[in-house]
Amino acid sequence: MFSYSTESSRIARCCWAVLCLTCTLTCIAALAQDANGQSTQPEAPAVEIPEAPVKVDGETLFRVRGVSAYPAEKRAEAISGRIREVARDRSFDPQELQLSDNAYSTQILAGKVSIIIVFDADAKLEEVGRHSLASAYLMAIRGAIQTYREARQPKVLARHAVQAVVALAALFLFLFFGLKAVRRTLLEVEHRYKHRIREVEIQGLKVLPAERMWVSGIVALKFLAGAAGVVASYVVLDYILALFPWTVELSNNLSGFVLDPLRTITGKFVDAIPNLIFLIVLGVIAYYLLKFIKLIFTAVEHGQIVFENFDPAWARPTYRLVRGFVIAFALVVAFPYIPGSETQAFKGVSLFIGLVFSLGSTSLIGNLVSGYSLTYRKAFKQGDRVKIGGFVGDVQDSKLLVTYLRTPKNEVIAVPNSSIVNSEVINYSSLAHSDGLILHTVVGIGYETPWRQVEAMLLEAAARTGGLLREPKPFAREVELRSFDVAYEINAYCDNPHVVEEIYAELHRNILDQFNQYGVQIMTPAYENDPKDLKVVPRDQWYAAPAVPEGSGLNGRVSASHGDRETK
Repeated sequence: MFSYSTESSRIARCCWAVLCLTCTLTCIAALAQDANGQSTQPEAPAVEIPEAPVKVDGETLFRVRGVSAYPAEKRAEAISGRIREVARDRSFDPQELQLSDNAYSTQILAGKVSIIIVFDADAKLEEVGRHSLASAYLMAIRGAIQTYREARQPKVLARHAVQAVVALAALFLFLFFGLKAVRRTLLEVEHRYKHRIREVEIQGLKVLPAERMWVSGIVALKFLAGAAGVVASYVVLDYILALFPWTVELSNNLSGFVLDPLRTITGKFVDAIPNLIFLIVLGVIAYYLLKFIKLIFTAVEHGQIVFENFDPAWARPTYRLVRGFVIAFALVVAFPYIPGSETQAFKGVSLFIGLVFSLGSTSLIGNLVSGYSLTYRKAFKQGDRVKIGGFVGDVQDSKLLVTYLRTPKNEVIAVPNSSIVNSEVINYSSLAHSDGLILHTVVGIGYETPWRQVEAMLLEAAARTGGLLREPKPFAREVELRSFDVAYEINAYCDNPHVVEEIYAELHRNILDQFNQYGVQIMTPAYENDPKDLKVVPRDQWYAAPAVPEGSGLNGRVSASHGDRETK
């Protein structure tokens, strides 16, 4: 331990000494350079003089400079306008253009019209003499005037119009027959080669399904055909625009409109190729990692792989969690390599999206967490009969955000998972098939009735009720000695919680029949004085109108358990 500390201190002292020495040498060098009078400031860049092209029918004749009061663009446009005016006057011969010199400038004159004034500053910019520069301008203007007039001759325009029509017709025929050829080729390829494509598998894992390979190939062929049509349309359009003097400039700029963005995109794409390769490799790794994880959890869900203390019902939600973590990790790793991620605009949009998501998803995140919490708590599963808050129904579906209950009244209720976590949940199906669900009901009977008789009648009513189990046996209890009666409770087991309402209805009907048959009055509602007549239904009034005796085939219910009872 001591030797390790000594060695560390030595290394630290050495590093500190090297750092101090480096800083000292840097300061000495800077001072020496200043002492020798050498400036450390970078040289100011040369000021660029703005220029503008003088164009006629899209052709650049020469470039001129401007001043702050008369910018180069305005000067070039004025010169171009005067050249066009002279060209429109067919009575003027371009050979009559002449130069006029003075001490400070040289003019190019078309009769009395001054087309351009060449100054010494213009000649200095071109690094030639003023007269030589003016002569070059004159030759360019003379050729532009001749070309301007020739391009607008009627016979030339007519010939170019015919050429444009022929080019359009050729384009139409190319697209028409090309589309037919593409369709015929696709049908032929499908007929010959579709059945030959086989899936790419690695030990039973489908890496590339045959249908996906076929669709990808068809999309590639259609893309190539569409690209050929677009290129042909571009070539014909550029050719037609170049035929007429009014659109020749548009033809010259058309390539810039189309190719310049493509050139920029291509340059950016080439620069981003290393990052794109990294993103592709990362995406492939993440994709097949997710497929492998899905195979594992699918096997766990179907019982092919068993983990101790891990319920197979947890496989699907756990896979969703792991998938989310893998995708989030891949996005974090990929973010610095996404083209444009370093720009302020991208960062601003990302920050805005994150802020909106964080402010607007509080309840969403809460329901998501609650949904997973319910899964691992095993509070219920799909198909269980449950009571959540004040709602009773069968669990139709349990999503990450809400749980859907289907009530006995055939209603579908969407209960947010966050409210389920914060309230009690009664599951009637958890023990129904193993230990049985206990159904119970309470009746109030007077103190004058023997309790053994009451218990026997309740047990007989339970025995006659369909849907109740014979084992374990039903049982009755005296749950409370109340002011006016005794509260008796009949308990019976059921293994189907989805028909509880029907069983309760039949049990209550059998209890009423039993107590009426034996003349025992049910003390509900309670009263303070004994009535003059017993509150029982005589046997001969059991089927008072509109009731129909059992077995009559009308509206009455036929029950096998009541077959031993007399009917009227």
